[in-house]
Amino acid sequence: MAMTADALTALIRAALPDAEVTITALVDDGDHYAAHVVSATFAGQSRVAQHKAVYAALGGRMGGVLHALQLTTGVPTSDA
Repeated sequence: MAMTADALTALIRAALPDAEVTITALVDDGDHYAAHVVSATFAGQSRVAQHKAVYAALGGRMGGVLHALQLTTGVPTSDA
């Protein structure tokens, strides 16, 4: 069963409400995506901790309805 990009975005934003989420389909099959997630919640966290937070937001869907996720994370930058 496939997952839409909108559903993926909604799951991430539900766990990280301030997140800026960009989802790109890697293959047009509904289970291979790239996600770029930027959230102030990630401040002070290692990259591994940031990725774990996103995977936790997916609620165990990795390896099931979502086969592959190329993930990049970061914290917002100020444009001062």
